[in-house]
Amino acid sequence: MGGYVVVARRYWNRPGGGGAVCAASAYTFDVMGFTPVLASPVRVDVGGYVDWFGIDLSRYPKVSLYSVGLRAFGIYLRFLMGETIRRAVERFGAHIVFVDDGTYKPVEGFIVKSGTKLIEYIHFPHEVSIDKKFKGLGLHYEEDPYVLERYSRFPLNIYWKIYVKLLPRYLRENPFQIASLVLANSRWTANLAKMVYGESPEVLNPPIAPNVEIVEKPREFSERENAVVMLGRFSEEKRYHWVIEEVLPRLRREVPNTKLYIFGGAKTKTALNYLTRLEKIATKNEFKTSRVVDVDADVYLIPDAPRKTINAVMDRAKVFLHATVNEHWGIAVAEAMARGLPVVLHKSGGAWSDLAEEGAYALGYTNSEEAVEAISKLLTDEGMWKTLSAKAVEKAKNLTLEKFVEKLSNMLTRVL
Repeated sequence: MGGYVVVARRYWNRPGGGGAVCAASAYTFDVMGFTPVLASPVRVDVGGYVDWFGIDLSRYPKVSLYSVGLRAFGIYLRFLMGETIRRAVERFGAHIVFVDDGTYKPVEGFIVKSGTKLIEYIHFPHEVSIDKKFKGLGLHYEEDPYVLERYSRFPLNIYWKIYVKLLPRYLRENPFQIASLVLANSRWTANLAKMVYGESPEVLNPPIAPNVEIVEKPREFSERENAVVMLGRFSEEKRYHWVIEEVLPRLRREVPNTKLYIFGGAKTKTALNYLTRLEKIATKNEFKTSRVVDVDADVYLIPDAPRKTINAVMDRAKVFLHATVNEHWGIAVAEAMARGLPVVLHKSGGAWSDLAEEGAYALGYTNSEEAVEAISKLLTDEGMWKTLSAKAVEKAKNLTLEKFVEKLSNMLTRVL
């Protein structure tokens, strides 16, 4: 094997689950003897990938349509993915393309004519978000809490409506008709894809970043405090408000003085507004709040905390709680498992299907009463806690970068 492989991504320049998958895929192609080419509509800046994921992409060639950084209109970059792929393939003479976005319809003919092998990775099928026949699943944009939070008000509602109207012009109709290999991040996503396209992608779970330690011997139950940890950006769909309003008051009646730690990114105005709203909700429920971990409080709302602080709290808490409904994957859940922290999560999405394996590796719930029951058991039952802590580490060990490289290499060998 050898030659160039285009790894095309809408935006390389920030951390996230999609960036981790594309970085790990580029690394896999490198291991297989190819030279990855990092392609994007705008300037590719991967300087942070070592800190974010422990993967160094700096030595790989890069291609962009425009040499500017992103300032706004990020979702519209999808409409430039086709031309980005074309330019990178022509410039480097590549015959393989890995892309994690299905908006390459304008270059389908070029891909076929040039004999390019296309590998598409599906994080979530866009069709479920924009096609009204999928309403009722809670995934259509008119039902999705993230979209409703961010894009329901003027002027962003206009921005979103234009995007939804234009998307079908760029979205390929069926990846199985053009791609040599179609992948999905979870069994849940694969099932949605089958609903849309009539065929199931192969499942390739995202890896835990190699700079996230998988703890061989987690701290003992007796050395931990009655504390619950949550992790993820400060955003409506994470349902932190529901936890503070519905779960924590009931939980403290069952296990008094239980503390709640919420860590999240808060670099946008929307996130900061939500953070302020959470503080008001906590105060209304007579909970003392803090934005730092080294004072006494009931609810800790910690924006943009360093990984060292997050790990330290995870290592002294007893439970990780995930409240998002229909999470496509759940990188925060995987990271908690790597610390040996037992997980309680909603019975939906890829986190439930693939990380919890529907109850084999974590406890699930459908409402606040079930969530309180599961958390209470883990806070008070040492035997159950030890079992699920060991299960969490076992699951995390199957999600390493090495496992990802092995699985993807085997899949690619069949089609290249």
